[in-house]
Amino acid sequence: MEKFDQELHEECGVFAVSGYTHAASMCYYGLHSLQHRGQEAAGIVSKNGKEFIVQKGEGLVTEALPEEKMEKLKGDTAIGHVRYSTAGGGGMSNIQPLLFRTLDGCMAIAHNGNIVNANVLKKELENQGSIFSSTSDTEILGHLIKRAKGQMIDRICDSLNKLDGGFTFIIMFENALYCIRDKYGLRPLSIGQLQNGSYVFSSETCAFEVVGAKHIKDIEPGEVVRLKNGKLLSKKYCKDTCNKLCAMEYIYFSRPDSNLDGINVHTSRKRAGMQLYFESHVEADVVIGVPDSSISAAIGYAEVSDIPYEMGLIKNKYVGRTFIQPTQQMREQGVKMKLSAVSSIVKGKRVIMIDDSIVRGTTSKRIVNLLKEAGATEVHVRIASPAIQWPCFYGVDTSTLEELISNKMSVDELCHYIGADSLAFLSIEGLRYTINTIHRKKDLCLSCFTGEYVTQLYDAFDQANKEVK
Repeated sequence: MEKFDQELHEECGVFAVSGYTHAASMCYYGLHSLQHRGQEAAGIVSKNGKEFIVQKGEGLVTEALPEEKMEKLKGDTAIGHVRYSTAGGGGMSNIQPLLFRTLDGCMAIAHNGNIVNANVLKKELENQGSIFSSTSDTEILGHLIKRAKGQMIDRICDSLNKLDGGFTFIIMFENALYCIRDKYGLRPLSIGQLQNGSYVFSSETCAFEVVGAKHIKDIEPGEVVRLKNGKLLSKKYCKDTCNKLCAMEYIYFSRPDSNLDGINVHTSRKRAGMQLYFESHVEADVVIGVPDSSISAAIGYAEVSDIPYEMGLIKNKYVGRTFIQPTQQMREQGVKMKLSAVSSIVKGKRVIMIDDSIVRGTTSKRIVNLLKEAGATEVHVRIASPAIQWPCFYGVDTSTLEELISNKMSVDELCHYIGADSLAFLSIEGLRYTINTIHRKKDLCLSCFTGEYVTQLYDAFDQANKEVK
């Protein structure tokens, strides 16, 4: 394992459906369920016979794919994507799915995650004559597949073996759909089935409830699932696999009603709150959670502490998550618009404020200030995850060490900075316990907490440092 370094943002979400008359409409609802995974842009590619139709745009799903665009998306197969820009940045050329038109037919790719050896591969491909039309690392797979030889499944597997990192891909051809999960299992991808027997694929199982699908299975690390003529075929693209699902999927990214590798997200967060109490109990009058991803942990803390849980903070539902806004200025403005303290609940009270993580510290500082302005006599901050001290290179946009406040400050220093009366993080052992004891023994990627990375990092750290200088 290499130790290197970066901040935390959202990643992306992918969804696909095949064998359904109004595939694009169902894909739209699936993407809407995954909106929390990316709010910068969205797109859908549908297949109507041999014709591939693409519609995409910036903003939320409802903004990027209005009715006039959706009406153009015909066919019984569609793949979609919601985006938060990680590697490659934003811009229309990087909005997915990417559509490749060749003399041999069309290919569309939707991708969640990051390829850490992207620059190495891109240089090799350019030296061989490839020309890239976007700065997204997703485009690399399209070039690799086109250059490979043999049957399509073999070409895909050969291409995947050249990639390193955390990723899921959904690839649509004229006669088949391929769904892929990286060999480390860093990013999630699941299969569902509709009542008519058609299949859907999603980054999270929460989308299945919305579209009326039954969860069939999670795609395994290193697995390629092909859907052709209504039948599923599975193949491992490599033998050397492990299951190290990103811990932040449980802590922050996924919706509470999603199940990841058989573990419900709400349940894991609730247990994290319970564990926080056992590790860092403090006397107080009320427990509150920072909406929305910290509510489950706050409920867990309140349940075992016998301190009442209250809605001490109210979120404006029409403001996007500040964590995934693309600039610091937008994040800071977003916090001011996003949360209000309920003075009738916190005034004159000792408050335990539960949050899921601290990245830069600016949001925590403002929330503590909000509560004290509303009359809270004490604010004790409890974080339902370990301190984030290292950057992620697997599809989470953690910028650099410079922006990770826990890398620069001790817990006591950070407590003073955010203005809290006390501060404690969940231990790494506590995090493992909350997830492993729910269902079965499993491993996790904890690189942003420990600096111990699952893969080689190639030039990823150097590139991240260049961006901040």
